[in-house]
Amino acid sequence: MNGLSKFFLNGLAILLAAYLLPGVHIEHYGYALLVAVVLSLANVFVKPFLILLTIPITVVSLGLFLLVINAWVILLVDELVPGFHVDNFSWALAFSVILWVINSLFDDLTKAKKTDS
Repeated sequence: MNGLSKFFLNGLAILLAAYLLPGVHIEHYGYALLVAVVLSLANVFVKPFLILLTIPITVVSLGLFLLVINAWVILLVDELVPGFHVDNFSWALAFSVILWVINSLFDDLTKAKKTDS
């Protein structure tokens, strides 16, 4: 699957996750695509820095603290994108988990079947 179709599916996953969670609000699909862009940029530039700062607590929690970091990144995107709003931290945490599940399902559905040669 090429990058452009993955981008549009990610926007659809964001819109679907916002529809499923009453604490997450998004105005329309255009803002979902903008959230996809800003979220991917935040995951590239901000998330590694947060992971580096929180290595001890991440190790102690056996990696579960990474869910908290994901929620923080989503709250950062909430501040940056005008048509996207998350009510509080717990909704951001739920949004990150639901978004992960939906994107995993989309990846499984669109994965090209490998043929044995």
